[in-house]
Amino acid sequence: MNRLLLNCDMGESFGAWTMGLDEQVMPHVDCANIACGFHASDPSTMRRTVALAAEHDVRIGAHPAYPDLVGFGRRSMHCSHQEVEDMLLYQIGALDGICRAEGTRVEYVKPHGALYNDMMRRPDLLRAVMQAVHRYDPALQLMLLARRDNSQAQVMASEVGLSLMFEAFADRAYDADGYLVGRDRPGAVHHLATDILEQALTLARGEPLVTTDGGALHLAADTLCVHGDNPGAVAVVRQIAAALADLR
Repeated sequence: MNRLLLNCDMGESFGAWTMGLDEQVMPHVDCANIACGFHASDPSTMRRTVALAAEHDVRIGAHPAYPDLVGFGRRSMHCSHQEVEDMLLYQIGALDGICRAEGTRVEYVKPHGALYNDMMRRPDLLRAVMQAVHRYDPALQLMLLARRDNSQAQVMASEVGLSLMFEAFADRAYDADGYLVGRDRPGAVHHLATDILEQALTLARGEPLVTTDGGALHLAADTLCVHGDNPGAVAVVRQIAAALADLR
């Protein structure tokens, strides 16, 4: 069985506002998607989170977003391809500079929120994201949503010269095409620990998920996104990490 890496969004505190329980989650994950200041975080938070990841030997990924602090990066914005490239280069570079100061490095990029969802539905936007990542460092991987058919993204990445990681979500519902159900719809987010753990194990075993229309969805994923923004979620992350270790 292929090892399914756990990734988690981190470093989302901002100024006097604290979000997430990074210190409790970090020891249990493999990859930390660190906010870069556009939807959350600030330089001090970024540096603390990078240092924490380095302490626990966790891979660091840049988590860039639309410039939307008020909306936490969850609102789509009309940006040109050039603007998208520029904002990614800016955010990746900021995190990478902090990583260098802490003796580590950025290894991959996972766009956040609306930017992530938009690029999965718009090939032109996905190409702009890929080009930005490649221009910053061709060795970086780009993390994308695993869908029923990943071939279009794989072909595009090959053309650009970029390596991909595909992720699935333990706590989100999927539609028939393999897209995440919008957060504004009932049942889009799983809240019960038992449901989240069961979906994580289903994905790890390579078994199909049940979509919102009752169909079967097979996802070929390299990594599993988990969230640890409250004590209950931290407990679930620990359970998932232990269960995946048992499966291996």
